[in-house]
Amino acid sequence: MGGIGGGLLIIQFIIDGFGGQLMYLIFIPIMVGLMYLFFQLRLIFGGADAKAIMALAILTPLFPFQTSQTFPLHTSPMPFSWVIFSNSILLFLFIPLSLFIINIVKRNIQFPHCFVGYKVTIEKAKETFVWPLERIVKGKLRFSYVPHAFDASGQLALFEKKGYKEIWVTPKIPFMIPLLAGFITAFFVGDILTTIMLILFA
Repeated sequence: MGGIGGGLLIIQFIIDGFGGQLMYLIFIPIMVGLMYLFFQLRLIFGGADAKAIMALAILTPLFPFQTSQTFPLHTSPMPFSWVIFSNSILLFLFIPLSLFIINIVKRNIQFPHCFVGYKVTIEKAKETFVWPLERIVKGKLRFSYVPHAFDASGQLALFEKKGYKEIWVTPKIPFMIPLLAGFITAFFVGDILTTIMLILFA
């Protein structure tokens, strides 16, 4: 996708130029470097997610619909790839809110677990795509937000061996899902984060 984006940028420059958006090309290496840093810091857990955002930085560095009077609804001085990423983060926040509501209904309120996961039996955890939110350290359960291995079967076997019946888990939700939503909303809605900030601080 990044290679295709690079080719399309060259074609666009030959046919139409970049207008007043030439300066935004500098954000391509900035976004690529930033996503690599986020991945190394485990702020983005999936390598595919990080690579997808890097590729989007090359594929869509400029705001689309430059001559349109309709879309996007809210333009922004930020590079378009950052708008996609920030929209994705905001939409991703609906997941903790949904989990919190589910845990309130089930009366499983334990912080910060209730915002990032839910309780299931060990058997159920084995059958579903989840990561344990807890680890056994010196015989005691400790909260662990960052997964320590993509395959959690070893950890689940340890919980079972120690006699635990239920544990807190977090669903394996690929960031690709909110990234797709952020991509679509960026084209038609625009920069959600900047718009919210302007409304709050205007």
